Amino acid sequence: MRVGVIGLGDMGSGLAKNLISAGHDVTGLDLSPNRMKAFEAMGGVSKASVAEVAAGAEAVFVMVMNGDQAKSVIHGEDGLAANLTKGGAIILTATIKPAEARDIAEGLAGTGIHLIDSPVSGGFAGAQGGTLTMMAAGSAEAMATFRPVMEAVSGTIHHVGEEPGMGQTIKACLQTLIGSVFAATFEASALCAKAGFSGQRVWDVFSTSGVGCNVTKSALENIVDRKFEGTGSGIGTMHKDLTISLNMAEQLGVPLHMASTAMQIFHAGMTKYPEGDNWVCTRVIEEIIGAELHR
Repeated sequence: MRVGVIGLGDMGSGLAKNLISAGHDVTGLDLSPNRMKAFEAMGGVSKASVAEVAAGAEAVFVMVMNGDQAKSVIHGEDGLAANLTKGGAIILTATIKPAEARDIAEGLAGTGIHLIDSPVSGGFAGAQGGTLTMMAAGSAEAMATFRPVMEAVSGTIHHVGEEPGMGQTIKACLQTLIGSVFAATFEASALCAKAGFSGQRVWDVFSTSGVGCNVTKSALENIVDRKFEGTGSGIGTMHKDLTISLNMAEQLGVPLHMASTAMQIFHAGMTKYPEGDNWVCTRVIEEIIGAELHR
């Protein structure tokens, strides 16, 4: 297929790479010239505007940071809604508020353009490796038509419903768990450091125990190797995601004790190290207790 990708950062570049590898013709757009150059080097065709990406595309992935950016890309002047061919699809892989996804869908009514509301999970490694989990909400027709391009970037596709916003809703639920596991790993790592254990010993025990899931392992590995930047997991993303989760929980009247605590840990990390990755939260705790966990 002819496919576009809007947003070529840590996640979007992975989408583009795997779409190209699967044989699709891929155009793309990013605000960063360096990202555009990297995209061209992998075989993509850079475009100067959203309208140019939409022209001739059958599907366009939108992998931006937040709802305002998604709305601008889709409904702004010269956006996807005005330029994508009837019958084409916007695959919204960005994580935004469920209400924002519904607003985007309302704006597409009558255009003949499909919206597949499909945030993803798997992080930088999943995006680059083409193994993302997609939580897709869209019509059966759209899911069947555009499954080939979704399979190019994903290891698992869950059709969670047909109504826009349902993909974002289950992603918000998922992030409460992932954020809580991350935060618990940060605290446990600091506790081990203060108790005098080496990072290797902690890794050996934790990774082979019942908590040795990918979420724990990815966090712990970066902590013991002191990789707090450049791992493709910027702290701002999880901070944003937990904000969405807690907002949704407040609207539904659901208490989230663990996720609320996790949010405070991420808030501390983002305040002290705004350019860091998720794992930098551990450094904040380490600075308080005067101990560090090294390999």
